[in-house]
Amino acid sequence: MIVMFTTISIISSAQTKPGNPFGLVYRDAINENVSGKVNIHPVTYQLNGISIVANVYTPANYEPSKKYPTVVVAHPNGGVKEQVAGLYAQRLAESGYIAIAADAVYQGASGGVPRNVDKPAFRIEDIRGMADFITQYKGVDANRLGVLGICGGGGYTLKAAQTDKRFKAVATLSMFNSGVVRRNGFMNSGLATIQQRLKQASEARTLEAAGGEVRYAADSKMTDEEIAKLPFDLYREGFEYYGKTHAHPNSTFRYTTSSLLDLMAFDATTNMDLINQPLLMMAGSKADSYYMTDSAFNLATGTKEKELFLIPGATHIQTYYVPEYVAQAMNKLNDFFGKFL
Repeated sequence: MIVMFTTISIISSAQTKPGNPFGLVYRDAINENVSGKVNIHPVTYQLNGISIVANVYTPANYEPSKKYPTVVVAHPNGGVKEQVAGLYAQRLAESGYIAIAADAVYQGASGGVPRNVDKPAFRIEDIRGMADFITQYKGVDANRLGVLGICGGGGYTLKAAQTDKRFKAVATLSMFNSGVVRRNGFMNSGLATIQQRLKQASEARTLEAAGGEVRYAADSKMTDEEIAKLPFDLYREGFEYYGKTHAHPNSTFRYTTSSLLDLMAFDATTNMDLINQPLLMMAGSKADSYYMTDSAFNLATGTKEKELFLIPGATHIQTYYVPEYVAQAMNKLNDFFGKFL
Protein backbone atom coordinates (compact mmCIF):
# COMPACT_ATOMS: atom_id res chain seq x y z
CA MET A 1 0.00 0.00 0.00
CA ILE A 2 1.57 3.25 -1.06
CA VAL A 3 1.00 5.54 1.96
CA MET A 4 -1.53 7.98 3.20
CA PHE A 5 -4.97 8.16 1.73
CA THR A 6 -3.57 7.37 -1.70
CA THR A 7 -6.69 5.33 -1.99
CA ILE A 8 -9.11 8.17 -1.50
CA SER A 9 -10.28 10.47 -4.21
CA ILE A 10 -13.42 12.17 -3.09
CA ILE A 11 -14.04 15.06 -5.39
CA SER A 12 -16.18 14.24 -8.39
CA SER A 13 -17.78 16.29 -11.09
CA ALA A 14 -20.92 14.27 -10.45
CA GLN A 15 -21.29 15.59 -6.94
CA THR A 16 -23.97 18.16 -6.34
CA LYS A 17 -23.72 21.13 -4.06
CA PRO A 18 -24.81 20.54 -0.47
CA GLY A 19 -28.41 21.57 0.25
CA ASN A 20 -27.41 23.80 3.14
CA PRO A 21 -27.33 27.47 1.96
CA PHE A 22 -23.88 27.90 3.51
CA GLY A 23 -22.61 24.63 2.05
CA LEU A 24 -22.32 23.05 5.50
CA VAL A 25 -22.51 19.25 5.57
CA TYR A 26 -22.36 18.45 9.28
CA ARG A 27 -25.27 17.53 11.53
CA ASP A 28 -27.41 20.35 12.98
CA ALA A 29 -25.58 22.95 10.88
CA ILE A 30 -26.84 26.53 10.77
CA ASN A 31 -29.11 27.01 7.77
CA GLU A 32 -30.08 30.60 8.38
CA ASN A 33 -28.96 33.50 10.50
CA VAL A 34 -31.51 34.28 13.18
CA SER A 35 -31.28 37.34 15.41
CA GLY A 36 -30.22 36.43 18.94
CA LYS A 37 -28.81 33.02 17.95
CA VAL A 38 -25.44 31.71 16.77
CA ASN A 39 -24.79 33.20 13.32
CA ILE A 40 -22.36 32.40 10.52
CA HIS A 41 -20.59 35.08 8.50
CA PRO A 42 -18.82 34.10 5.25
CA VAL A 43 -15.74 36.27 4.79
CA THR A 44 -12.86 36.65 2.35
CA TYR A 45 -9.46 38.14 3.09
CA GLN A 46 -6.00 38.28 1.58
CA LEU A 47 -3.05 36.24 2.78
CA ASN A 48 0.22 36.84 0.97
CA GLY A 49 -1.68 38.00 -2.10
CA ILE A 50 -4.08 35.03 -2.24
CA SER A 51 -7.78 35.13 -1.36
CA ILE A 52 -8.77 33.06 1.67
CA VAL A 53 -12.42 32.08 2.11
CA ALA A 54 -13.58 31.50 5.68
CA ASN A 55 -16.61 31.32 7.93
CA VAL A 56 -16.79 33.30 11.17
CA TYR A 57 -19.23 32.02 13.79
CA THR A 58 -20.54 34.46 16.38
CA PRO A 59 -22.30 33.49 19.64
CA ALA A 60 -25.94 34.07 20.50
CA ASN A 61 -26.76 37.71 21.24
CA TYR A 62 -23.40 38.75 19.80
CA GLU A 63 -22.69 42.45 20.26
CA PRO A 64 -19.72 43.90 18.33
CA SER A 65 -19.06 46.38 21.15
CA LYS A 66 -18.34 43.57 23.61
CA LYS A 67 -15.20 41.42 23.83
CA TYR A 68 -15.32 37.65 23.33
CA PRO A 69 -12.76 34.86 23.67
CA THR A 70 -12.00 33.53 20.22
CA VAL A 71 -10.79 30.28 18.68
CA VAL A 72 -9.10 29.61 15.34
CA VAL A 73 -10.04 26.17 13.93
CA ALA A 74 -7.76 24.39 11.43
CA HIS A 75 -9.31 21.70 9.22
CA PRO A 76 -7.96 18.20 8.41
CA ASN A 77 -5.92 17.29 5.35
CA GLY A 78 -8.22 17.27 2.36
CA GLY A 79 -11.05 18.66 4.44
CA VAL A 80 -12.81 21.98 4.08
CA LYS A 81 -14.36 24.47 6.46
CA GLU A 82 -17.86 23.11 5.88
CA GLN A 83 -17.08 19.72 7.47
CA VAL A 84 -15.66 18.90 10.91
CA ALA A 85 -13.88 22.25 11.33
CA GLY A 86 -17.21 24.01 10.87
CA LEU A 87 -18.94 21.66 13.29
CA TYR A 88 -16.49 22.44 16.09
CA ALA A 89 -16.48 26.15 15.23
CA GLN A 90 -20.26 26.20 15.53
CA ARG A 91 -20.20 24.30 18.81
CA LEU A 92 -17.63 26.73 20.17
CA ALA A 93 -19.86 29.64 19.18
CA GLU A 94 -22.74 27.92 20.97
CA SER A 95 -20.48 28.00 24.05
CA GLY A 96 -19.91 31.75 23.76
CA TYR A 97 -16.79 31.98 21.61
CA ILE A 98 -16.19 33.68 18.31
CA ALA A 99 -14.68 31.04 16.01
CA ILE A 100 -13.20 31.05 12.52
CA ALA A 101 -12.71 28.16 10.11
CA ALA A 102 -10.96 28.88 6.80
CA ASP A 103 -10.13 26.82 3.75
CA ALA A 104 -6.40 26.31 3.37
CA VAL A 105 -4.69 28.21 0.59
CA TYR A 106 -4.75 26.28 -2.73
CA GLN A 107 -7.60 24.21 -1.32
CA GLY A 108 -11.38 24.39 -0.89
CA ALA A 109 -12.84 27.74 -1.94
CA SER A 110 -9.61 29.64 -1.24
CA GLY A 111 -7.39 30.83 -4.06
CA GLY A 112 -4.08 29.59 -5.37
CA VAL A 113 -2.96 27.59 -8.40
CA PRO A 114 -2.17 24.85 -9.13
CA ARG A 115 -4.99 23.44 -7.05
CA ASN A 116 -4.37 21.23 -4.04
CA VAL A 117 -0.80 22.23 -3.32
CA ASP A 118 -0.25 20.90 0.20
CA LYS A 119 2.92 22.28 1.74
CA PRO A 120 3.42 22.48 5.51
CA ALA A 121 4.69 26.06 5.41
CA PHE A 122 1.47 27.13 3.69
CA ARG A 123 -0.77 25.30 6.16
CA ILE A 124 1.08 26.86 9.10
CA GLU A 125 0.77 30.29 7.49
CA ASP A 126 -2.97 29.63 7.02
CA ILE A 127 -3.34 29.33 10.80
CA ARG A 128 -1.38 32.50 11.41
CA GLY A 129 -3.42 34.22 8.71
CA MET A 130 -6.66 33.27 10.47
CA ALA A 131 -5.22 34.86 13.61
CA ASP A 132 -4.28 38.00 11.65
CA PHE A 133 -7.81 38.35 10.33
CA ILE A 134 -9.88 37.36 13.34
CA THR A 135 -7.98 39.53 15.82
CA GLN A 136 -9.19 42.55 13.82
CA TYR A 137 -12.80 41.34 13.83
CA LYS A 138 -15.28 43.33 15.89
CA GLY A 139 -15.86 41.81 19.30
CA VAL A 140 -12.73 39.69 19.36
CA ASP A 141 -10.52 39.87 22.44
CA ALA A 142 -7.07 39.36 20.95
CA ASN A 143 -5.69 38.64 24.41
CA ARG A 144 -7.97 35.61 24.67
CA LEU A 145 -7.16 33.80 21.42
CA GLY A 146 -7.05 30.02 21.29
CA VAL A 147 -6.48 27.52 18.50
CA LEU A 148 -7.95 24.10 17.75
CA GLY A 149 -6.41 21.89 15.08
CA ILE A 150 -8.09 18.74 13.81
CA CYS A 151 -6.25 15.82 12.18
CA GLY A 152 -3.60 17.31 9.84
CA GLY A 153 -4.68 20.74 11.05
CA GLY A 154 -3.69 19.54 14.51
CA GLY A 155 -0.12 18.87 13.47
CA TYR A 156 0.12 22.25 11.78
CA THR A 157 -1.45 23.88 14.83
CA LEU A 158 1.29 22.46 17.04
CA LYS A 159 3.93 23.84 14.70
CA ALA A 160 2.27 27.28 14.48
CA ALA A 161 1.88 27.55 18.25
CA GLN A 162 5.52 26.74 18.87
CA THR A 163 6.45 30.25 17.78
CA ASP A 164 3.21 32.24 17.54
CA LYS A 165 2.42 33.35 21.06
CA ARG A 166 -0.77 35.14 20.11
CA PHE A 167 -2.32 31.73 20.78
CA LYS A 168 -2.86 31.64 24.54
CA ALA A 169 -4.19 28.06 24.61
CA VAL A 170 -3.57 25.22 22.15
CA ALA A 171 -5.82 22.22 21.50
CA THR A 172 -5.75 19.34 19.03
CA LEU A 173 -8.24 16.64 18.13
CA SER A 174 -7.13 13.39 16.47
CA MET A 175 -3.77 14.96 15.60
CA PHE A 176 -2.15 13.70 12.40
CA ASN A 177 1.55 14.31 11.77
CA SER A 178 1.32 14.83 8.02
CA GLY A 179 5.02 14.93 7.18
CA VAL A 180 5.91 11.77 9.06
CA VAL A 181 3.03 9.85 7.47
CA ARG A 182 3.73 11.17 3.97
CA ARG A 183 7.34 10.06 4.41
CA ASN A 184 7.08 6.78 6.31
CA GLY A 185 3.51 5.77 5.57
CA PHE A 186 0.79 5.27 8.15
CA MET A 187 2.21 3.11 10.92
CA ASN A 188 5.46 2.99 8.91
CA SER A 189 3.78 1.11 6.05
CA GLY A 190 5.66 3.03 3.35
CA LEU A 191 9.28 2.86 4.47
CA ALA A 192 10.34 0.75 1.48
CA THR A 193 9.16 3.34 -1.06
CA ILE A 194 10.55 6.57 0.39
CA GLN A 195 13.27 7.11 -2.20
CA GLN A 196 11.00 6.05 -5.04
CA ARG A 197 8.37 8.59 -4.03
CA LEU A 198 10.96 11.33 -3.59
CA LYS A 199 12.15 10.65 -7.12
CA GLN A 200 8.59 10.92 -8.38
CA ALA A 201 8.11 14.21 -6.51
CA SER A 202 11.33 15.60 -7.97
CA GLU A 203 10.26 14.62 -11.48
CA ALA A 204 6.86 16.21 -10.91
CA ARG A 205 8.47 19.49 -9.89
CA THR A 206 10.63 19.44 -13.01
CA LEU A 207 7.50 19.05 -15.12
CA GLU A 208 5.75 21.93 -13.36
CA ALA A 209 8.78 24.20 -13.74
CA ALA A 210 8.78 23.51 -17.48
CA GLY A 211 5.11 24.42 -17.76
CA GLY A 212 4.01 20.82 -18.15
CA GLU A 213 1.30 18.79 -16.46
CA VAL A 214 0.66 18.98 -12.73
CA ARG A 215 0.85 15.51 -11.25
CA TYR A 216 -1.17 14.46 -8.24
CA ALA A 217 -0.83 11.90 -5.47
CA ALA A 218 -3.78 10.32 -3.65
CA ASP A 219 -5.86 10.68 -6.78
CA SER A 220 -6.93 7.07 -7.36
CA LYS A 221 -10.40 5.61 -6.96
CA MET A 222 -11.44 2.37 -5.27
CA THR A 223 -14.54 0.24 -5.12
CA ASP A 224 -16.43 -0.34 -1.89
CA GLU A 225 -15.00 -3.86 -1.81
CA GLU A 226 -11.45 -2.55 -2.09
CA ILE A 227 -12.09 0.05 0.61
CA ALA A 228 -13.39 -2.63 2.97
CA LYS A 229 -10.08 -4.48 2.63
CA LEU A 230 -7.94 -1.51 3.68
CA PRO A 231 -5.91 -2.35 6.80
CA PHE A 232 -6.58 0.80 8.83
CA ASP A 233 -9.79 2.16 10.38
CA LEU A 234 -8.62 5.68 9.55
CA TYR A 235 -8.70 5.01 5.82
CA ARG A 236 -11.86 2.89 5.72
CA GLU A 237 -13.86 5.31 7.84
CA GLY A 238 -12.25 8.32 6.19
CA PHE A 239 -13.55 7.20 2.84
CA GLU A 240 -17.05 6.92 4.26
CA TYR A 241 -16.87 10.33 5.94
CA TYR A 242 -15.30 12.34 3.12
CA GLY A 243 -16.70 10.35 0.23
CA LYS A 244 -20.24 9.65 1.38
CA THR A 245 -21.73 10.82 4.66
CA HIS A 246 -20.03 14.24 4.76
CA ALA A 247 -18.93 14.70 1.16
CA HIS A 248 -18.37 18.22 -0.12
CA PRO A 249 -17.49 19.16 -3.71
CA ASN A 250 -14.50 21.20 -2.56
CA SER A 251 -13.04 18.37 -0.47
CA THR A 252 -10.44 16.07 -1.97
CA PHE A 253 -7.46 14.20 -0.60
CA ARG A 254 -5.42 14.60 -3.74
CA TYR A 255 -2.39 16.86 -3.55
CA THR A 256 0.35 17.83 -5.98
CA THR A 257 3.05 15.19 -6.10
CA SER A 258 5.67 17.93 -5.93
CA SER A 259 4.33 18.85 -2.46
CA LEU A 260 6.05 15.71 -1.18
CA LEU A 261 9.39 17.50 -1.46
CA ASP A 262 8.25 19.67 1.46
CA LEU A 263 5.94 17.23 3.23
CA MET A 264 8.48 14.42 3.54
CA ALA A 265 10.98 16.70 5.27
CA PHE A 266 8.41 17.88 7.82
CA ASP A 267 7.71 16.71 11.36
CA ALA A 268 5.12 18.55 13.43
CA THR A 269 6.78 17.43 16.67
CA THR A 270 10.19 18.98 16.06
CA ASN A 271 10.70 21.73 18.68
CA MET A 272 7.63 20.72 20.68
CA ASP A 273 9.42 22.09 23.73
CA LEU A 274 8.80 25.60 22.37
CA ILE A 275 5.12 25.30 23.25
CA ASN A 276 4.83 26.99 26.63
CA GLN A 277 1.10 27.67 26.36
CA PRO A 278 -1.49 25.42 28.00
CA LEU A 279 -1.92 22.37 25.78
CA LEU A 280 -4.83 19.96 25.39
CA MET A 281 -4.49 16.97 23.07
CA MET A 282 -7.56 14.79 22.46
CA ALA A 283 -7.89 11.49 20.62
CA GLY A 284 -10.22 8.55 20.42
CA SER A 285 -9.21 5.64 22.66
CA LYS A 286 -9.61 3.29 19.67
CA ALA A 287 -7.95 5.58 17.11
CA ASP A 288 -5.21 3.83 15.14
CA SER A 289 -3.68 7.29 14.69
CA TYR A 290 -3.29 7.74 18.46
CA TYR A 291 0.46 7.04 18.32
CA MET A 292 0.96 10.49 16.76
CA THR A 293 -0.85 12.30 19.58
CA ASP A 294 1.05 10.28 22.17
CA SER A 295 4.42 11.10 20.63
CA ALA A 296 3.73 14.83 20.37
CA PHE A 297 2.30 15.04 23.88
CA ASN A 298 5.36 13.41 25.44
CA LEU A 299 7.65 15.83 23.63
CA ALA A 300 5.76 18.89 24.92
CA THR A 301 8.12 19.50 27.83
CA GLY A 302 7.99 23.30 27.72
CA THR A 303 4.52 23.79 29.18
CA LYS A 304 3.46 23.37 32.79
CA GLU A 305 -0.18 22.95 31.77
CA LYS A 306 -0.85 20.02 29.50
CA GLU A 307 -3.50 17.31 29.35
CA LEU A 308 -4.05 14.23 27.24
CA PHE A 309 -7.74 13.34 26.93
CA LEU A 310 -8.88 10.05 25.43
CA ILE A 311 -12.47 9.82 24.21
CA PRO A 312 -13.62 6.34 25.26
CA GLY A 313 -14.55 4.04 22.39
CA ALA A 314 -13.94 6.55 19.59
CA THR A 315 -11.88 5.99 16.46
CA HIS A 316 -10.11 8.84 14.65
CA ILE A 317 -12.90 9.66 12.19
CA GLN A 318 -15.69 9.12 14.73
CA THR A 319 -14.45 12.14 16.70
CA TYR A 320 -15.45 14.23 13.66
CA TYR A 321 -19.18 13.63 13.80
CA VAL A 322 -20.56 11.00 16.23
CA PRO A 323 -22.70 13.09 18.62
CA GLU A 324 -21.61 11.44 21.87
CA TYR A 325 -17.92 11.77 20.99
CA VAL A 326 -18.28 15.35 19.77
CA ALA A 327 -20.09 16.16 23.03
CA GLN A 328 -17.26 14.71 25.10
CA ALA A 329 -14.65 16.62 23.11
CA MET A 330 -16.64 19.84 23.45
CA ASN A 331 -17.06 19.40 27.20
CA LYS A 332 -13.30 19.10 27.50
CA LEU A 333 -12.70 22.07 25.18
CA ASN A 334 -15.12 24.22 27.15
CA ASP A 335 -13.30 23.37 30.37
CA PHE A 336 -9.91 23.98 28.79
CA PHE A 337 -10.62 27.22 26.95
CA GLY A 338 -12.81 28.40 29.80
CA LYS A 339 -9.86 28.10 32.15
CA PHE A 340 -7.12 29.52 29.94
CA LEU A 341 -8.81 32.13 27.73
